[in-house]
Parts: sequence; C-alpha cells; structure tokens
Amino acid sequence: MQAPSVGGVMLPRGNGQAVRLSRGASLTDFAEKINANPASLVGVMMNLGEMVTATQSVSDETLKLLADEMNFVLEIVSPEEEDRELLESFDIEFGEDEGGDEALLPRPPVVTVMGHVDHGKTRLLDAIRKTNVIAGEAGGITQHIGAYQVSADVNGEDRRITFIDTPGHEAFTAMRARGAKSTDIAILVVAANDGVMPQTIEALNHAKAADVPIVVAVNKIDVEGADPTKVRGQLTEFGLVAEEYGGDTMFVDISAKQGLHIDQLLEAVVLTADASLDLRANPEQDAQGIAIESHLDRGRGAVATVLVQRGTLRVGDTMVVGDAYGRVRAMLDDKGENVEEAGPSTPVLVLGLTNVPGAGDNFLVVDEDRTARQIAEKRAARERNANFARKGVRFSLENLDEALKAGLVQELNLIIKGDASGSVEALESSLLQLDVGEEVDIRVLHRGVGAVTESDIDLATGSDAIVIGFNVRAAGRAQQMADREGVDVRYYSVIYQAIEEIEAALKGMLKPEYEEVELGTAEIREIFRSSKLGNIAGVLVRSGEVKRNTKARLLRDGKVVAENLTISGLRRFKDDVTEIREGFEGGINLGNFNDIKIDDVIATYEMREKPRG
Repeated sequence: MQAPSVGGVMLPRGNGQAVRLSRGASLTDFAEKINANPASLVGVMMNLGEMVTATQSVSDETLKLLADEMNFVLEIVSPEEEDRELLESFDIEFGEDEGGDEALLPRPPVVTVMGHVDHGKTRLLDAIRKTNVIAGEAGGITQHIGAYQVSADVNGEDRRITFIDTPGHEAFTAMRARGAKSTDIAILVVAANDGVMPQTIEALNHAKAADVPIVVAVNKIDVEGADPTKVRGQLTEFGLVAEEYGGDTMFVDISAKQGLHIDQLLEAVVLTADASLDLRANPEQDAQGIAIESHLDRGRGAVATVLVQRGTLRVGDTMVVGDAYGRVRAMLDDKGENVEEAGPSTPVLVLGLTNVPGAGDNFLVVDEDRTARQIAEKRAARERNANFARKGVRFSLENLDEALKAGLVQELNLIIKGDASGSVEALESSLLQLDVGEEVDIRVLHRGVGAVTESDIDLATGSDAIVIGFNVRAAGRAQQMADREGVDVRYYSVIYQAIEEIEAALKGMLKPEYEEVELGTAEIREIFRSSKLGNIAGVLVRSGEVKRNTKARLLRDGKVVAENLTISGLRRFKDDVTEIREGFEGGINLGNFNDIKIDDVIATYEMREKPRG
C-alpha cells in the first residue's frame, strides 16, 4: 500500500503504528501525533469524500476512516484513562491512600438501599433518618440524591453509618451501579408480602457486580399475607443464604412503616462490615471522594453533596469536582448545620464551586487555585470537544417515525436539562439503555443542571436535537427562540413519562393526547315532538355556544344520564343554523336520542389535541 500524497506532498505511512487520541479530537491533533501538516490531512479527507476543517472536532468514525487510509491503528483514549493521565501530569494520584498501614484509621461503612419499586426503600430511609421525603416526591420516585449519617448502638459502642439515598426505580440502573461503586454495603429491601420481584434480582446483580456484601431487609412484616420465610427461600436460589440456614447473609425482618427492628438492621450492617470488610482510610491526607448530588441554588449558587472517601475536607480548601472547581466557602452536614471539616465516609454539602458538577464526578483537593482551574478547564474542553464531534438531523418526537422510515435520520439527538445532576444522569442513562433496534441511535449531546437556556436552543438548532426539561422550564427568551427555530422542547416531572414517550416515538407509537374542552351548555325549556325527527328540545343557551355536529352529554339534576350524544340538528325559529350563542333560544335535535325532559341540561364539548409538556 502506497502512502497517500496530497498536492505532491507524501504523507507519513503508519505501518500499523498506534495513534492515541481523545474523543472529539481534530485533524490538527492527529497531525501532531504523526508529525504531518494538518492541511494535508484536510486534503486526504476531501479525497475520502468528507469535508472537515483542520480544527473541527470530528467523530471517532471519521478519525478511524483517516487512520485506516494512512495505515495507522487508532486508539480512542477512554475518559477515565484520559483523566488519570491529566492528573498524573499535575503529579496527583487519585484513589490511593497515602502513607503506610499505620496511617490508616477505621471509617464508617457507606450503605446504599436497593430493591423493587414500592417495596419500601424510601420509607425505610425515612424511618432511619426520622424525616419525611415521601410527601415531596412526584410519582413516588426519590427525585434527588442525598446522603446522611446515623448512629447505631452496637454492643454498647456508638457506631456511625453513612447512607447514600438513591432513586430505586429500574430506570436508574446506571445510577444505582454508580452508587454501588461508592458503596461498602448494600441493603436489599424485599417486601414480605410480594417476595422477590424483577427489580429485586436486578438490584441484587448490581450489588454482586460491585462486589459489595448484602444485608437483606425483609420489609412489610406487619401486612396481611407477609411471609418472611418464603423470601429467604426465594433468595437462596440467587446465592443469598440466610445465617439461620447455614449461610453468611444477614436477614432482618422489619416494618419501615411501624419502625420495627430498625435498630437490628443497623446493627446487622455494622456486624457485616466488621466481618467482611477492612474499612480504613487515611484522614490526614488531602481529601478525595465522589460527588453524590449537585444542583443550582438560587441563593447559594452551585452546591454539591460530596462523600469524602479519604483525607479530611476543610473549609478554605481548594477543590476540583469534575469540570467545576472553587474554594470551599462553607460546608453543611445532613442536618443543615455548618461544619468546619469532614473526614472519611462523611457526606457534606459544599458551597463555593464555579459551576454544577455531575453526579458521580470525582473530587480532589489541590494546593493552588491555579492548578484547580487548569484541571477543570482541561476536563471541560475535553467534554466540549466530545460533544462537538456529534451531529444529527432536526425533527420532533411526533414526526420521528416518518423521519426514520424515510431514512432521513439514523439517530435521536437529545439535550437534557434538570433540577439536579442525579436526576439528569439517571434520565440520560435510562434513555441510552432503551432497546429501539439497530436502525437508530440515541445520543445525548449535552446535559446540565438549571433552566433551558438560549445556548441550549442554539445547540439544538445546530444539531437538530430535542430538548428535555426535567423539573425545569425555559428561562428568558429561550422558549420564544425554540418556537421560532422549530426546536421541540419537552417538559417532564416524572422520569417514567419521559422514557415512555421517547421509547414510543422511536417505535412509531407516540399518539397525540386529547383533552375535553367544554363549548357551551343549554337548558331545555320545552319539548317539541316531530314525527320525522323525533323529540326536539327547545333550549336557552346558558353559557358559551352550542355548535352543530359537536359532542354532547345530557345532565339531569346534575347527574349525567346520557353520554356520547351528537348535536345533529340546530334551529333558530325556522332557520337551520350552525351555532347558537349564550343568551339565545333555539331548537336542538340529538339524533336518535329522545329521552329528554324539561330542565335537563345539554352540555356540549369537543376533543382537542393537548399540547405536551
């Protein structure tokens, strides 16, 4: 194979040599790696039928096409590997405890509660922390992720346990898996009356994949039909054998509603941690950990709940969280009280960040503000390049099916904005897991926390994306801009609905929703009998207007006595008319329906397509 040449200039030939590039790299980046002129690579791409500028971020597929043409082997560096290399360039080691064995001190276990929907996860967490979050949930889902610490008395010793509060629905498999990665122990909640359900098995598999010990909480032992023994038998099939059956898994029968045996459950968690895990960390080093949740607070700016995994985080420290950075202005504990420092396994709310980080982003403390800014900026640039490398075709959910059939589009581009990063990540991960066949890809071009902005609409306009607002609305002129540009913006407050609608659109099943709109009411004053038409109601229109050929129902003493009638005839004196307005009299014929009485009310309505959102 000859090395390609452009304009007589011979280009380097790879001979199978590997080239490592990050997502969204440009031809200039490629050229630097192989010591070539970027302009000549633009020429190669033109020969291959691709119009690409030298500095434009391009997709992995385009880079691979170029590498194959020049006999190089392309290696796309994973985000995790890229981040590790970035930190190494600043001489920072992430994920390691400094010092020897003598520097490590015991830390509290970090626990995630998992299980099937409606089996009582939220109520259990509620019973443990003695506050109520259920009342504020839309659709019964835990919309936000937090973390808190509780005390447990074990053998006369005060032991602390940290709980990560994650949504439990099947939609949040990725988030739950991420929760398990930052988790030491999983509590699997199973309802004693329902037994093992599909999501129970799914949660169990996540915990096993994360290699964390499991404590089983058999909930609802106070309800009719509860059978804790059956639950033990069912879970034996999945490798969880109760201690009383000769296994090593602790089962605790509880009632979250009645608050029964909660202390025993906490004790089981501590005993399992002591028996199975060596939970120690160095509290003296610079703090490192993970962001559990973050959002934009109107009064405080960007705030993030972080879980310190090693070291001690102090007010005044300079920290980097994902592509956000800042000096810790204040820290609040799970009770909303100010704290000066937080050691290993302690969750705190941090104030002072430049922007909202993502849920699951790693955080670390660095010596200088400048170092923090450089790390955050490089991470942000990397993410931006990866986003720019994605492209698509504009449409709305309603016409998506036609676009797919016509071959106009092979992917659905989405921009997701939400009130909290945990919800946004949950929605993104569950949408990306939708099984919609091979002919279409789902791509999330951008996700963020806060209102839908004009820059979101700009991005959607340029990339033909659909914007999803989860518990947020459009800010300022963004909605008018979306209407003008024809960008489809959808608003949701329950995650299931967003997932179902997008899945339905991808499968060509998204039907328009209709709502009933009342048009007018007419009171029957007289009844005229006609051998040709049957009974005709002499009416006075009380409200709105009555139109011919609209739907109607008959009310007698305020109760509906007949549904799905049609105004088939309408007269004013001797003239046929199309409508009679409020305050006027006329005659109404309801077709074959003749069971009318004086003082009955005819209510007319029509079904109109309901705007979504």
